[in-house]
Amino acid sequence: MKKAYHDIISKKEKVKMRISLLFLSPLLLFAKVHYAKVEPIEDITLKSAVSAQVVMTKPALEGTNVQNSTIIRLDSKIDKIELESSQKGIQLLESMVQVNENVLIALEESLQRHQEYYERIEGMMTASNTQKDNAFYAYITTKTQYLSTQEKLDSLRKQQLDLEYKIALLKDRIQKKEIRLHQKFLYKLLVSKGDFVNAGTPLAQLKDLTRAKLVLFLEREELKGLKSKTIYINDKPTKYTIHKVWSVADEKYISSYRAEILIKPHNNFSELLKVELK
Repeated sequence: MKKAYHDIISKKEKVKMRISLLFLSPLLLFAKVHYAKVEPIEDITLKSAVSAQVVMTKPALEGTNVQNSTIIRLDSKIDKIELESSQKGIQLLESMVQVNENVLIALEESLQRHQEYYERIEGMMTASNTQKDNAFYAYITTKTQYLSTQEKLDSLRKQQLDLEYKIALLKDRIQKKEIRLHQKFLYKLLVSKGDFVNAGTPLAQLKDLTRAKLVLFLEREELKGLKSKTIYINDKPTKYTIHKVWSVADEKYISSYRAEILIKPHNNFSELLKVELK
């Protein structure tokens, strides 16, 4: 009799528990607690744009927020010599272009006079054939000189353009051989002095700490009405919103969708924060 009584009580308690779980389960689903690590807004792997030997690094700056400093320098000695030579060469070309432009102006005036003289004497009955031939040859010779000078001037201008392009390339190459950071966190240097790097070789790992982000993995049900939900961080309501949601389920968490929240710069990166969407 007592056993039967206890069995009845036990069944009633189980029913009550099931009813309680039935009503509580939606609340647990929509008030799911997430824990997200504070991460930098961007992780950057800096790669070399050129091939050269590393002549300087600053390992003392690792682990610091670099405001404005060169962290790596690649060998640019030959480039600088070539740049100086090219700059002197373009000055000479500019001088040659100027001289030939003046010559062309003088030849143009001479050509006009020889042409007018030849056209005038060609129709004169009193002029001898020798005079006409001499006038023609003088006109043709001057015209040839004019065209030759014009061609030389065009060639000099083409050389000038080519040298200007070369100078621009050298300046760009020299600039790319000095790796300077502006308000970036230098996490780790990946090369040392004396190393030879090719284009595409990783040089350093950087982190952008100007903003931070929280990465969540949300279930499909949590995505409903997401824009209207308030984001609570450490049990406090915030004005933050979901910045981005991936439309494809995550490769690792196959039943969840990656979402990011952008937040203000944080003093303690890698800190775990409690996040709720209500």
